Amino acid sequence: MEKLISCCGLNCATCDARTATINNDDDLRKATAEKWRVAYGAPDLSYEMINCTGCREEGVKFSHCEVCEIRNCSKSKGFATCGDCPEMDTCGIVAAVHKYVPEAIDNLRSLN
Repeated sequence: MEKLISCCGLNCATCDARTATINNDDDLRKATAEKWRVAYGAPDLSYEMINCTGCREEGVKFSHCEVCEIRNCSKSKGFATCGDCPEMDTCGIVAAVHKYVPEAIDNLRSLN
């Protein structure tokens, strides 16, 4: 399976927003928007907002990516991902992702 590891360790290759963008699939955009509205308490999320090529890939980013504290921290330190940071295991910023998606840590460690 293809892997496109984001700054925090999520696999962008498995993200519905990326899949919808790459395949220009409005049905998947609509389903993803509905799922994310509920999951993330984002009632104003429209399907037109579901566009992203991946956190570290060239191209369009989901609106959250531009303000993502994890992504911005990694970039500001000159790291490709949090896996390059010696503070990853004790970092409170990325801990929220790793708490709910522990395989993200494995993804980051597999890059080194």
